[in-house]
Amino acid sequence: MLESEIQTLKVGVEALLAEYFTAKRASAGDLAREAIELVDAVETLTMRGGKRLRALVVRAGMVAIDPKAELEPALRAGAAIELLQTYLLIHDDWMDQDDQRRGGPAIHRLLADARQNEHLGASLAVLAGDLAGTYAWELLSQAAPAQHLLAVVRNYVRMQEEVLFGQHLDVTASPDVERMHTLKTASYTVTGPLRIGAALCGASEAQLQALNDFGTPIGIAFQLRDDLLGTFGQAADTGKPTGNDLRAGKRNALTVEAERRLGSDWSKVSPVFGVQQAAQADVQVAIAAIRDSGAAEAVETELTRQTALARARLAEAPFSREGKAMLEDIVRLLVDRDR
Repeated sequence: MLESEIQTLKVGVEALLAEYFTAKRASAGDLAREAIELVDAVETLTMRGGKRLRALVVRAGMVAIDPKAELEPALRAGAAIELLQTYLLIHDDWMDQDDQRRGGPAIHRLLADARQNEHLGASLAVLAGDLAGTYAWELLSQAAPAQHLLAVVRNYVRMQEEVLFGQHLDVTASPDVERMHTLKTASYTVTGPLRIGAALCGASEAQLQALNDFGTPIGIAFQLRDDLLGTFGQAADTGKPTGNDLRAGKRNALTVEAERRLGSDWSKVSPVFGVQQAAQADVQVAIAAIRDSGAAEAVETELTRQTALARARLAEAPFSREGKAMLEDIVRLLVDRDR
């Protein structure tokens, strides 16, 4: 059942986005034909891939409140959050100096290569990200019925504020990794889309809080899985080189735990940590050291604990029977994955 729902939402969101970009390219041509390259950049990353799972999470938030809710608002809100993600990824890749995303060049790299100018490429990528964020607001405003628009906007603002604050914690290497996960990833991957979906259906404050209480540990578990995949995942599955997070110098749950456990043996990791051009052989030595330290097992244990906490909260939540079943399926989908 969930596979059918995923496919329906994926096809619907991608069709909506394709139509939207066609219209936006035409309007950009009327305003400033040269700026079509920004629209093209946003479309390139948005349509390059992605599982469109956030639309599914929006839909689950709707079904939790109203099992008979129409599909169209989930498509528009889901498309809006896809564009929010595009905005965040474009900026995030430049901040992290990641040159790959979803199996292709990151947007700052794509534009820099096209213009043969690094600074101009980065500047245009910032503009492309901002444009994606603007498009997200437009689609979101089209998703909500008038009587629920304010509640939807409030929850969207909360989600965007949280993820930006979480990104601040990330780029400043805050030692509070769990809070960073809660704000940066749990917010716009799980809790934000859930609350937006519920707000589309007129959810009460108690229902919104219950979704937040459920979604937060699942969002943390989702990020912990990402942390493990960012170091141990295979490039064919993740779209990024093996050990990418080590080369990027990411202080996530895995690397913080590994550094604590390794002590002086962190010297096996430090030659590649934050070194984009690190040799693959050195990366493999670092990965082996992290694995042998027991850090991966510790992160997996915490992932399991967060997932159990979410399931306990779901059991007590004031949601429809259909909504609870769908949310249980989403738990498995977000946590048990290899990409």
